[in-house]
Amino acid sequence: MKRNLLSSLLLLIVLCGVSSVMRGGNPVFPGWYADPEGVVWKGRCWIFPTYSAPYDEQLFFDAFSSKDLVKWKKHPKVLKAEDVSWARRAMWAPALIAKDGLYYLFFSANDVHEGEVGGIGVAISKKPQGPYRDALGHPLIQHIVNGAQPIDQFVFRDDDGQYYMYYGGWGHCNVVRLANNLLSTVPFPDGDTFKEVTPERYVEGPFMLKRQGRYYFMWSEGGWGGPDYSVSYAISDSPLGPFVRIGKILEQDARVATGAGHHSVIRGRNADEWYIVYHRRPLGETDANHRETCIDRLEFDEMGRIRPVVITSEGVKPTRLPR
Repeated sequence: MKRNLLSSLLLLIVLCGVSSVMRGGNPVFPGWYADPEGVVWKGRCWIFPTYSAPYDEQLFFDAFSSKDLVKWKKHPKVLKAEDVSWARRAMWAPALIAKDGLYYLFFSANDVHEGEVGGIGVAISKKPQGPYRDALGHPLIQHIVNGAQPIDQFVFRDDDGQYYMYYGGWGHCNVVRLANNLLSTVPFPDGDTFKEVTPERYVEGPFMLKRQGRYYFMWSEGGWGGPDYSVSYAISDSPLGPFVRIGKILEQDARVATGAGHHSVIRGRNADEWYIVYHRRPLGETDANHRETCIDRLEFDEMGRIRPVVITSEGVKPTRLPR
């Protein structure tokens, strides 16, 4: 009897140890990185983050790839400021999408204000790991429209094949339609090119997810350099809203980390298996740019609402990704 009990205890300890080892851990890779854009292509997850540093040092993008969300490979400097004629400082918040065998990297540069050169650019590569080249030689969007600084863009493809780009800082969010080549905007049927879709408490970092025919619009609130940075969301039947704020889904945990925000969402192997990719600041860290990229589970309740995310140090277990 004692031998059986001892064997069971040893087996439990081993299993617990295996479970602990199997998780990827947060952050998912070393270094100061923020605003992570997670995408899944051909069974591999790619994360394109901001290199988190003072604006005059923030002059390139690294990428990271993984087949299981646990083991990551670094792809350094997939796009550099020296390869973008109009970018001089502050490159951040990449957004990625694949189309017709090409990979499009949308990015913000120069922390632009009205009358300055800068805003949202787009670069292209034949490989997800780059190198990417500036596709236009000038920003795609650089003017301040509806009060929205042209930053923090996210490109969303709807089921009908239409591409939308949501973007905006300074507490305002616009949506535009992209042309089929993804290199210009086209007007909406009513003739407008820019539509403001700003929800309550919006600050920056828009993201769109479509699930079971409904549009889940998410954004960051609070100050990016402080502990109260967070993510909230709304649900609509249209990609153009209206987006009525429901509540927060991601925020700091005094036991784990602060400043959890500016996220993206990826789907796992199963139809309703979701992961949130986001940045946060380690406990006790006061430098605003000291941010790390993390992954945790994103889950929905029986009514289709997003459950508040539990941020962890353990991270997620290995998983196969859809092709």
